[in-house]
Amino acid sequence: MEKAGINESILEAIMYRFLLTAGESEGRKIADQVKVPFRLVEPILTRMKMEQNIAYKNATATNDYVYILTETGRQIARNHASDCTYFGACPVRLEDYIKSVRYQTIEGQYPKKADLVRAFSDLLINPKMLNRLGPAIASGRGMFLFGFPGNGKTSIAERVTGAFGKYIWIPRSVDIDGDVLRVFDPMNHVLAMPEENTGLLDIGGFDKRWVRIERPTIIAGGELTMEMLEVLCNSDTNISESPLQLKSNCGTLVIDDFGRQKMRVDELLNRWIIPLEKRYDFLNMASGKKIQVPFDQLVIFSTNLEPKDLVDDAFLRRIPYKIEVENPPEQDFRKLFEIMCRITKVPYNADAIDYLIKTHYLPVGRPFRNCQPRDLLLQVRNFCLYNDLEVELKNEYFDFACDNYFSVM
Repeated sequence: MEKAGINESILEAIMYRFLLTAGESEGRKIADQVKVPFRLVEPILTRMKMEQNIAYKNATATNDYVYILTETGRQIARNHASDCTYFGACPVRLEDYIKSVRYQTIEGQYPKKADLVRAFSDLLINPKMLNRLGPAIASGRGMFLFGFPGNGKTSIAERVTGAFGKYIWIPRSVDIDGDVLRVFDPMNHVLAMPEENTGLLDIGGFDKRWVRIERPTIIAGGELTMEMLEVLCNSDTNISESPLQLKSNCGTLVIDDFGRQKMRVDELLNRWIIPLEKRYDFLNMASGKKIQVPFDQLVIFSTNLEPKDLVDDAFLRRIPYKIEVENPPEQDFRKLFEIMCRITKVPYNADAIDYLIKTHYLPVGRPFRNCQPRDLLLQVRNFCLYNDLEVELKNEYFDFACDNYFSVM
């Protein structure tokens, strides 16, 4: 138990709570529930049986027993449930989680140009932009992506993690002196478990208290509040939920549309000014205990505003890279139409694109935006489908699309 980093008293409490909820269970199902090998669970079940806190309901064909709680065992289980209702995977030690983050950190990986080309393979990225992004991503620290809306800041930010290793291992939950802190979040983490061996934690197997996930990319937009950056404890269950920055460790945390959050910008800056520099954070548990955890992710602030208009010099210094996502040149704009025509299944027509640019862009000094080819093509496609016309690019179709799209721009 000690070698595996398992707290036996916590494991036993989880087993009691599970039996209280399930009513009855085979020993191996209990082991599977707590994600601990049966050979480690079985001695605890034997002791609980000797203490007359559980009993055999019947034997199984697999040389196992179906266990039920006795009356005294049920009272013990209720006492454990009053402290906390958690009956999932046995938590791992905080120190083991911290070691895992250090081992899988993005800092020091230094992805190369080929890694970035692969990560952005489905985007049209100007070589100049790629050369600016490369060192910023390789630093593993933080960056501002700023510029006009519609030029792909969020699309770029979402793909940055792909330049690093594909998978990491995280614990399902962490033990904080008896408090349970959930780390794995199926809403934000993409499970990518390897093939299992036939045995339970056989040689070459893995500790099932841990899960393999795709290296995380977590995005928080205008809904971001200070509460999302702190440990949230459910007062009914006494189970704590990790904040966004901890869930994004070893990956990327994108603060999208920075400057338009529900929380004030200065609140966020004050909360993160030290973690961004020191790469560790302090979290307060519901019990009052304060813990130090890694702050190990690439933080990307994506904004339509100028960074200097949002934050002070002290904060700007801690975000070493400020990259403007500029309007595409005409050559790239035309290329985007070729790409998006394939995606939207609208036949490409170079003459119609020439007409669009010479009629609706150049005479009025309208800037190109990366989002516009897709948006205009969808307008044309929907116009054709509604009017039962062949889907194609014609000058008059672009006139209609532009009248709609640019009417208030």
